[in-house]
Amino acid sequence: MIELDGSMGEGGGQILRTSLALSLITQKAFRLSNVRANRSKPGLQPQHLAGVRAAATIGNAKVRGDAVGSREVIFEPGPVTPGKYRFAIGTAGSTSLLLHTIYLPLAWKTGQPSELILEGGTHVSTSPCFHYLDSTWRGYLELLGLRIKLKMLRPGFYPRGGGAIEASIQPAERIAAVNLTARGRIKSVGGFAAVAGLPDHIARRMARRVAVRLRERGLDVQLAVEEWEGGPGVVLAVALNAAPVPTMFTALGARGKPAEAVADELLAEVEPWLDADAPVDPHSADQLVLPLMLADGASEYRVSAVTRHLTTNIAVIRNFIDREVSVDGDEGAAGVVRIGGHKL
Repeated sequence: MIELDGSMGEGGGQILRTSLALSLITQKAFRLSNVRANRSKPGLQPQHLAGVRAAATIGNAKVRGDAVGSREVIFEPGPVTPGKYRFAIGTAGSTSLLLHTIYLPLAWKTGQPSELILEGGTHVSTSPCFHYLDSTWRGYLELLGLRIKLKMLRPGFYPRGGGAIEASIQPAERIAAVNLTARGRIKSVGGFAAVAGLPDHIARRMARRVAVRLRERGLDVQLAVEEWEGGPGVVLAVALNAAPVPTMFTALGARGKPAEAVADELLAEVEPWLDADAPVDPHSADQLVLPLMLADGASEYRVSAVTRHLTTNIAVIRNFIDREVSVDGDEGAAGVVRIGGHKL
């Protein structure tokens, strides 16, 4: 059994999600102690518990420690079974992070497609928003030969939740390696400013502030202003259309947070990516490394900023897969991820 310490690196839920996915793929059991040790509420919270139970369901696994607040999880995997599943987090916990936990085991050499309905939050803080998944994340997966179709059935915001997404996952017999060291010219900038159950002037103010700043950089910016059902919630998304895939950044509103502050939060992520002239954004960097560890051949990609999420994810993966992987670059600065050429 692989022994893992949940206080390592960034010390959050990513350690658990990656361990669950790789346990199912490699059929190696693990014990994770000090679960989410570096968080204000350590231990399993409802969205992490949902991930454990979803992984156990699709992988016919034996689990100990699957309770809210648990600081140790023991997971013994069985065979992964593709099929139709519905998983409800029960709170505004992130449906995106739940999908990240189980999509690769369901895709990797199962031989059959899977259909998922995931209920919870679709646009919540410190996790990928649905629209990022459907543009940047899905775009990168297609480069690797992983085919997933996504649909948002209804939005869900913190604290109410109530959102739902649908995911159709096709099986993959191989994953392609990539070489992503140069970014193409940014042809245009799209995206949207959306409000749900709130006045539309909030969306217009967000869109105006972002458009002015990015046009000062010579970019062609066209942002839609949208009103959604449900809520209350505020979402701002900017997609920079350049090879290899459109890169989306998002920011969310909150009670007492001005529209301009939402725009500034988004620009604080967009502008460093523009200045770094690297194709891969920091969020995609740690999401790419996991499937690429299963790819045929060597991969290399340049990221606009090395994050602790990236280095922590690599440290976890090394416990399950014996393959050379390295990161050149200091935390917070641009860097290059290299993955060796031999297969699992």
